[in-house]
Amino acid sequence: MNIKEVAPETRGVTVELLASIDLGPEIAGMEGRQLRMRKVTIDPGGVFGPVHNHVDRPGTVYILQGIITDHRNGIATDYGPGVGWPEDHNTIHWLENRGSTPAVEISVDIVHIV
Repeated sequence: MNIKEVAPETRGVTVELLASIDLGPEIAGMEGRQLRMRKVTIDPGGVFGPVHNHVDRPGTVYILQGIITDHRNGIATDYGPGVGWPEDHNTIHWLENRGSTPAVEISVDIVHIV
């Protein structure tokens, strides 16, 4: 998949910031970056899009509830509770909930703060 591919726009997604820490005072060279943990809920039929990458924004995801379909490289992979995936500089994807119940994930990543 490349970043030019089209995916539906985000809809039916709720994001709750659970915790964050400014990494500048913690690790030399990490000024302007933050480690954050979020709870993301994707309603049935919801989409976490559009297609996006994780260049300079690595993270990991863990599924708490429901099933999330991860679209990468033209392949749709379903992930259910108790599993997850890494998001590194090679990740280009979008997510959706094809199920009939809300899907909930915990997402932890490093982001630039403004």
